[in-house]
Amino acid sequence: MPATTDRDRRAVTADRLAVPGRYLAALLVAGVTLVPIAFVVLGGFRTNAQLNADPTGLPHPWVIDNYRKVLGSSMFWRLMGNSALIAVAVTVLTCGLGAAAAYALARYRFRGREGIHTLFTAGLLFPLGVASLPVYLLLRQLHLLESWLGVALAEAAFGLPVTIVILRPFMAAIPGELEDAAAVDGCTRLGFLWRIMLPLARPALVTVAVLAFLGSWNGYQLPMLVFNEQSHFTLPLGVASFQSQYSQDTAGILAYTALSMLPALGFFVFAERRIVGGMAGAVKG
Repeated sequence: MPATTDRDRRAVTADRLAVPGRYLAALLVAGVTLVPIAFVVLGGFRTNAQLNADPTGLPHPWVIDNYRKVLGSSMFWRLMGNSALIAVAVTVLTCGLGAAAAYALARYRFRGREGIHTLFTAGLLFPLGVASLPVYLLLRQLHLLESWLGVALAEAAFGLPVTIVILRPFMAAIPGELEDAAAVDGCTRLGFLWRIMLPLARPALVTVAVLAFLGSWNGYQLPMLVFNEQSHFTLPLGVASFQSQYSQDTAGILAYTALSMLPALGFFVFAERRIVGGMAGAVKG
């Protein structure tokens, strides 16, 4: 057996010290993420007097009137329905169009293919704020203001770059022999996409679907540009409107905010592993 060198011992010691450091970093990240959420949720179970007396304290006694008022509001459920409708439409459009474009860029060979992919990749560098005015003018010309379809189309367009960047490596990694065998059996290219490619790319599809849904659910700027009537608002706009109308009711605002973010938070927690798996596959591809 060779003798253990000083370098080996230092490496082992560094590995042992690195483990507590990783746990500490994870705890710090979890604290920064979860403490504000816990403050909002628990704050909704308190009264304004309790918040003024001790902003960081626990509810004592627990008050459910704030949540009861929000859940009993028909406007809250209308806004949630608006957000759900737009988010589902954005998810379907983003996944459908993104899968078709990624399939063409991954499996077809044509002049300018890499240039088109680079153009989509460059779209990741341009946030919505840069194109706010052109998007607003375009939607006005198309008579899509005050329409959920206008928001859905614009959000889907801004979601296509990340969708294509994630899906293309998955589709390019599938062996060409599989497509040749499907063609021998009489499967068309669209049939291959629908029957074979999309099921094999399911982890990536789930990833882009979750990202599209959450991005639309939490979207604020685009709905603010498109909607003026409160009945058309989404939940982020509803939270801002509620906060401006009831600025003195801090506990009510916290309850409204907590109920607005819980659906998206629960959806993200449920699909977290699939998101990580899809992103890891895209990086490997």
